[in-house]
Amino acid sequence: MVHAVLFAILSAIAVVAAISTVLRRHPLASALSLIVAMIALAGLYALLTAPIVAILQILVYAGAILALIVFVIMLLNVRAEDLEYEKNAVPRTLFALVVAALPFGAMTWAIWQVAPAPLPAVATGFGSLYDLGLKLFGVWSMPFELVSLLLTVAMVGAVALAKRRLDG
Repeated sequence: MVHAVLFAILSAIAVVAAISTVLRRHPLASALSLIVAMIALAGLYALLTAPIVAILQILVYAGAILALIVFVIMLLNVRAEDLEYEKNAVPRTLFALVVAALPFGAMTWAIWQVAPAPLPAVATGFGSLYDLGLKLFGVWSMPFELVSLLLTVAMVGAVALAKRRLDG
């Protein structure tokens, strides 16, 4: 019963934060809403008895990636007065919420109609730190390093764009 209540609370926080991420006008406020959504997802992973994935979610996504995003936003120095004011934002927002609610409602209805099947047994050692280390530094080492290179290039590009903007 406690798990169901925690799941409902964390999923509501994640959905509200994700909607706030999309609807916020200022990029920094949007990034902070995304951090809240990522932390709520980490809580959901913890409820699914996947503590390693929850820790990685906080360290990698809510920590490193979003710190990089916030750093780039701060580096670009986006001010609220620099952002355009959108006319008719409220009707478009309501229309977007209705359009997004339709598939969400259909999926929710479909999930409630299907009887839950018992979960298959998990292999011994699945999800352990040892298994994760073998996969991450064995099979997935090249994609892992390529992503770190891509993030470094993105950071250098943001610095170059900000420097050009300040010089010009």
